[in-house]
Amino acid sequence: MSHTVGELLPPTRIMMTPGPSNVDPRVYRAMATPLVGHMDPWFTEMMGDVPVLLREIFQTKNKITYPISASGSGGIEAAVVNTLEPGDECIVCVNGWFSERMAVIAERTQAKVIRVEAPYGRTVDPEDVRRAGKGRKIKFVGLAHGETSSGVIQKLANYRQVADELGALMIVDAVATLAGVPLDVDHDRIDICFSGSQKALSAPPGMAPITINSRVEEIVRTRKTPVGSWYFDFTPIMSMWGGERTYHHTPPISLIYGMREALRLVAEEGLPARWARHAQNQQALIAGLEAMGIEMWVATPAERLATVTAVTIPAGIEDTKVRKQLLDEFGIEIAGGFGPGKGKAWRVGLMGYSSQNKNVLLFLAALEKVLGDQGHRVPAGAGVAAAIQSYQGAGQSSSQPVTAGAHK
Repeated sequence: MSHTVGELLPPTRIMMTPGPSNVDPRVYRAMATPLVGHMDPWFTEMMGDVPVLLREIFQTKNKITYPISASGSGGIEAAVVNTLEPGDECIVCVNGWFSERMAVIAERTQAKVIRVEAPYGRTVDPEDVRRAGKGRKIKFVGLAHGETSSGVIQKLANYRQVADELGALMIVDAVATLAGVPLDVDHDRIDICFSGSQKALSAPPGMAPITINSRVEEIVRTRKTPVGSWYFDFTPIMSMWGGERTYHHTPPISLIYGMREALRLVAEEGLPARWARHAQNQQALIAGLEAMGIEMWVATPAERLATVTAVTIPAGIEDTKVRKQLLDEFGIEIAGGFGPGKGKAWRVGLMGYSSQNKNVLLFLAALEKVLGDQGHRVPAGAGVAAAIQSYQGAGQSSSQPVTAGAHK
């Protein structure tokens, strides 16, 4: 029996999730250009633009800087399996779903993994890390700069100091922070830093930018045992993305086109302006939500991640009903909570191209309407008014949005 499959016509959504974010039209145009072979001289020359742009955005001079053909989780795996050998010890700071994933991946190697934990919505205490590593030979201290599952950001300098005392590498998950929050790989002395294409870079999912310093290169070169993953082994990839351009695997050519254009957009806007845009839009979002009587999941303002805002769901409100109505009626997608936050928190993403003040204002108005329909009344217009006041206090006119396209 034959079955007719219709034309692919995805709905248009406003992506206010912790990822993916909406994609700039210029990135779509780049991805629609003709496919060429991955060994075509034009392609092998063009792909060299990507590490150059990534170094600017990571703020590093590291030679080994490239996008892994995988999601951000592939970045976690590459960072962990290349550094750990049987008998090594490492510390992973666990304060959410994705830092937990780093620990789980490390536990699948033959290394000893020491978890230093904090509740969702809190940072890991560096003093706990110091105590956990005292008297041990620690290979690395791993942590999430921004923990997407709970909307927390951690101050890297605190952990770098402890890692130095322990003689350890520092591995940083910057999936939720690269190009959205201040991050300087060389200044912060991060040994391995990785991210994801679909967050504040606003490229499609499927690539994990990573950068490793010379210290890590030496560790990889002098390993006594093979890396536990063929695909994520840094050594052959160094040649593929280095001057040799040796074949390792068929890269996602169209995704690399999109990544290149997304990185160009970041460079055109400039990192300080981009960081400021993300911060200002989050400040307006928080002002609006608090004016509506909605509490933040992360209590300490300095620990709130600018790209993902976690909020406490008001008592008596059903998580999925609100999210479904926002999606069906307004085309706005936000995310629910993970782990202890499941059913108790919403996570609102303002990343890359999605971080626009028209999205903030629309979301606040839509949420007011949806909450009212669910029987939870908030002061009429209070959220939008507070957000507008926040923008005006930051020197912006509410009629002239700070958007991802403002630099064009």
